Amino acid sequence: PYHKLFRRTEFLEVEGYGKFEAYGNRDSLKYRSVYGLDNILTLYRGTIRRVGFSKAWNMFVQLGMTDDTYVMENSETMSYRDFINSFLPYSPTDSVEIKTRIQLGIEQDDIMWDKLLELDLFNANKIVGLKNATPAQILEHILNDCWKLQPNDKDMIVMYHKFGYEINGQRKQIDSKMVCLGDDQTYTAMAKTVGLPVAMAAIQILNGNIKTPGVQLPIRKEVYEPILKELEEFGVIFKETEKAYVGYNPDKLLGN
Repeated sequence: PYHKLFRRTEFLEVEGYGKFEAYGNRDSLKYRSVYGLDNILTLYRGTIRRVGFSKAWNMFVQLGMTDDTYVMENSETMSYRDFINSFLPYSPTDSVEIKTRIQLGIEQDDIMWDKLLELDLFNANKIVGLKNATPAQILEHILNDCWKLQPNDKDMIVMYHKFGYEINGQRKQIDSKMVCLGDDQTYTAMAKTVGLPVAMAAIQILNGNIKTPGVQLPIRKEVYEPILKELEEFGVIFKETEKAYVGYNPDKLLGN
């Protein structure tokens, strides 16, 4: 359930970069047929974040600030402080800050409280300025204001694939990990991993190496093999390791 999503996380360790956490990202099962894996026992697709992100984001979820189903009245003239106060119970005596901590069950010295303060959510002078906006749109505006990359900031993309399988009675696991670092505000890791494959595919098509017509998912070898090879030149490299399988017990999944 969505309101439980960000408290059901899994820890992942990436050598050289520390610990991360992952939470489920939408419906994973639809990818079974896309990748020809209809007979597998389970499939899990998640989003990876630094440890602590999910717990912090869950505060917005529990308050209702990620809702995108209705428009808030007078959102154009609403202050950041008015916005968060909209999700809190009325009190003739308690401040917005106190009501927020009570509602979320956190103390003033909790690191989660510092994260809220960092966003300047309680500023009565900052105006949302969005007309007929939903809570989610207003929250996005506030985060864009605070989280946008600065000139010297560098982004990082982490991908982690786990494949559990059984061959000749032996259960094994392949881990495939990729870490890509951005150079600066312009040449980001996101630009590398999104823009470069598109450009490479276009060149492959122009050179006649990709012959499948129409709009295609990159699941054909003629598409992904040459592009993955070329991406290694730009530091986008997947490192694979094989070990004994430590995932789910299929006998328990089948109820045996």
